[in-house]
Amino acid sequence: MLKKIDPSRYTLTKKEYKTQIDTLETKFEELQRKIIDLQIPVIIAFEGWSASGKGACISKIVYPLDPRCFNVYTMGKIPEDVAMRPFLWNYWQKIPSKGRMTIFDKSWHRASLPEQQSKRPLTTDETNGFYYDINAFERQLSDDGVLIIKFFLHISKNEQRRRFDELLENPDTKWRVDRRDINQNKNYETHLKYFDDMIRGSDFDFSRWSIIESDDLNYAAVKIYNIIINKIEEKIRGDNYKSRERPSGQNELNKLNQTEKSVTRVKLSEVNPDKNIAQAEYKERLAHYQKKLSELGYKLYTKRRPVVIVYEGWDAAGKGGNIKRLTQRLDPRSYEVIPVAAPSKEELAHHYLWRFWKAVPKDGHFGIFDRSWYGRVLVERVENLCSETEWRRAYREINDMEKHLYNHGAIIFKFWLHIDQNEQLRRFQNRETDPLKQYKITEEDWRNREKWEAYEKAAGEMLFLTGTNYSPWTVIESNNKKYARIKTLKILVETLEERLK
Repeated sequence: MLKKIDPSRYTLTKKEYKTQIDTLETKFEELQRKIIDLQIPVIIAFEGWSASGKGACISKIVYPLDPRCFNVYTMGKIPEDVAMRPFLWNYWQKIPSKGRMTIFDKSWHRASLPEQQSKRPLTTDETNGFYYDINAFERQLSDDGVLIIKFFLHISKNEQRRRFDELLENPDTKWRVDRRDINQNKNYETHLKYFDDMIRGSDFDFSRWSIIESDDLNYAAVKIYNIIINKIEEKIRGDNYKSRERPSGQNELNKLNQTEKSVTRVKLSEVNPDKNIAQAEYKERLAHYQKKLSELGYKLYTKRRPVVIVYEGWDAAGKGGNIKRLTQRLDPRSYEVIPVAAPSKEELAHHYLWRFWKAVPKDGHFGIFDRSWYGRVLVERVENLCSETEWRRAYREINDMEKHLYNHGAIIFKFWLHIDQNEQLRRFQNRETDPLKQYKITEEDWRNREKWEAYEKAAGEMLFLTGTNYSPWTVIESNNKKYARIKTLKILVETLEERLK
C-alpha cells in the first residue's frame, strides 16, 4: 500500500494553498458548531512517520476552531501508571463526550509496532488479539455515534532525513530527534512494512484510514481539511457507515450455541438458593479463606496480575456483606470497591462503558464492582432506559471489553447472588423496621420487585450470552448469607491459586 505511493509527487504552490485554505477553515468552523448542536462526538487520530508533520497539521486544523470544544492529546510516551493497565485504557479515558472533538497525536494503533514493544515483538496470537481489541474498540464507539477519522502521514525517506538534519542543526530543536528516529530512517523499508501491516490490520468499514502524502505540508493540510469536512458532512447527512452486522440478542445466541459448547444456559427459576452452612464451620472456613486470599493478594502484586470482580444479583441479595468479608483481610492499598449507581450527566454524555473503563484496576490490584456494566442488559433493558438496539448490541460489547481485560492478563470473576422472592420480601421488611437499615430500602426497590419475571428473564439471558471461557459467571446461592460468603471466597482462592501457578 504505502510502497506504491511517492509522497514527493504531491505538492501545492503557495498561491494554490492560500486560495483554498480560507474557505476550508471557514467551513470547518461552521461544521464544529453543527456537531456541537447535533451532539456528535468526533475522534481524529494522527499517525505516521517520525517528523511527518503530525504536530504541524494538528496546529493548522485547530486554528479556526473554538478551543473550548476540543482536546488534543499527545500519546507517544507511556507512563508507568498507564503501562500497568490494558493498552486501550488510556484512550478510553480521553474519548470525547457528545458534541466535543478529541484529536490524538499518535494513536492506539502503534502498540502493534515493534518499536513500542520494549521486551519482544508480539507473537502471531498476540497480534491477532491486538487487532481484535482494536476492531472492537472502534466498532463500539462507531455504533454509539462517534465519528472516527484516521490519518496516516506518509513521507519519503529523503524528506524525513532532511527534516531530521534541520532539527539537529538547531540547539533548540535537536532534542526532538532520538535514536529510534534515526533508526527508523536508516531502516526505512523495514518500518514501511510495519506501518503497512498496521494500516491493513486496522482498516475497518466503520473507521477507514486516509493516507496523507506529507512531503509538502501545505498539500497535506489541504487534503486533511477536505477529508474531515467530507466525513463530518456525511455523518450529519446520516449516510456514513451503517453496520451490516448489527448484532441482535438472537444472533449472539446462535453464535454461542455454535461456538461455546462448554457454556450451559442458566435458568434462575430452577436454581435452589437454599444452601446452608453451620456456624462453627462458617467461622473456621471464613478465617481460612480470608487468610489465603490475603496471601494471594501479595502474590498477585509481585506477579503484576490484575483481578476484576463483578457482583450482580437481586436487590437485598447480600452483595455488600459479601464484599466486606472478601476485603476484610486484604491490604487496603491493593483494592478498590466501585459502587455503581445511576450514571451522572457527564457519564451519560459518553459511551456507557466509559465510566467503567475509568475504574479498571492496575496490574497487581483488585477492582471490585458492586454492580457493573451489566446494568445495560438488566435495569436499563427492563426499565427502557436504553433502546432495544443498544441493549442487544451490549452483549457483544461486554464480551469484547472482558476479552481485552483477559488479553492483558486480568483474572475475571463474575458472581450472581441469587435469592428467592420470599427471602427478598423478608429482607425488605426487615430493612423497613430496622432504623439502622432503613437507608437501604427505597421505593425503587419495591417497584423493581414487581418486575421480578422481567428481571429474571433478562438475568438468565445475560448469564448465558456473556458467560465465556475467559470470563465465566458463577451463581451464588444466597438465601443464607454465610453460605454465600464462603462459596464466593472458596472460588476466588482456588481459582487464583490455579492461575498463579
